Amino acid sequence: MSSLNEFTRKKTAHLWPITLLRVYTGVFFAYYGFGKIKRGGFADGVEGFVTGRLESSYGFIRPFLESVVLPNKELFAVLVSWGELLIGLGLIVGLATRYASIAGAVMLAAFWFTKGQGFLDAQNHDAIWFVIFVVLAAVHAGRAHSLDAKLADRFRFLA
Repeated sequence: MSSLNEFTRKKTAHLWPITLLRVYTGVFFAYYGFGKIKRGGFADGVEGFVTGRLESSYGFIRPFLESVVLPNKELFAVLVSWGELLIGLGLIVGLATRYASIAGAVMLAAFWFTKGQGFLDAQNHDAIWFVIFVVLAAVHAGRAHSLDAKLADRFRFLA
């Protein structure tokens, strides 16, 4: 074993809690994304979700929901289901971890704004997931125990 590999292992050994958080989050999102793809017919679910929360959603997102999301519910159903699956898989294996975390934060922010909940509402799970994604992106959870760490020398944008 080279001294460089030993140094890298010692340097990243303390990041195992972040690795666990990254993998758990990835499994959660991959599971639900795969379920939506496997079940099919998710466009009706998107329409029901958006129309059921249209009155309570934040005012700045309501025009986007009415004029873009609802008329294109099939497209958004594909984007949400495949987005959840790909974000989850990226987090599980640690590939493009920072980008997957940012995409997850944007997706969760859209859900959160659509629901119109406050940050400290007791039932606002989107805010919790949003914070988790921000933490994963900020600490760059792909630095240890991931494909990002293995590929960082070859592809600098992953580092």
